Amino acid sequence: MAEQEKRMTENYEITQSVRIGDREVVFGINPASDKPYFCGLYHKRFEIIQTREIYEGCVVSDNYVEIMEQFAAYVQKQCEKVRGEWAKVTVPRVRITEEMCISDDPFKSVYGKIVAVRLDMLRPEYRSADQQLMLVDGGFGASASSRGGTCFCVNLYTGKNECWQRYEIQGEVKPEFLPDWAKERAAEIRQQQEEQKRRRKQSVQER
Repeated sequence: MAEQEKRMTENYEITQSVRIGDREVVFGINPASDKPYFCGLYHKRFEIIQTREIYEGCVVSDNYVEIMEQFAAYVQKQCEKVRGEWAKVTVPRVRITEEMCISDDPFKSVYGKIVAVRLDMLRPEYRSADQQLMLVDGGFGASASSRGGTCFCVNLYTGKNECWQRYEIQGEVKPEFLPDWAKERAAEIRQQQEEQKRRRKQSVQER
């Protein structure tokens, strides 16, 4: 078995990490340094032509306990940020489980369907309906018996466009388990999409 590649930042090997919210808290060691212990916050920034790896709040020390205290403080800070995000959610933070969905059948289309993202595809702090429920509106993966896997979706709670792979979807949500807020939001999005199509058609006809 091939040896797993070490994760490094500068000359520090990242040996411990906790991902919560929008950051990953990392701890690293460099035995050759006079300050062998490292701690910081890590995230990726997706830009047009590249993905940047960013470290923030970096601290180094020769005191292991001091760095571990900083590590714990960063984790606590991220926990507080997530709790703040939860407090802003205006719908019940219930989970949509596998039993609440029609098992996904790759030989059937999910285009235009309301589906739920699999719980294990989301980090623990985001396993709730406001992060799971999607209206599928395109992508090769939405088609029946497609060789592609990408499904273009609209998050019913945030209204943001997202991409998910077909295997990451639990299936279409059974009507009796679909929250009222999600039904209302789906109707609004479909109406907006129809209006956009009408305007595009009208624009073409006027040319």
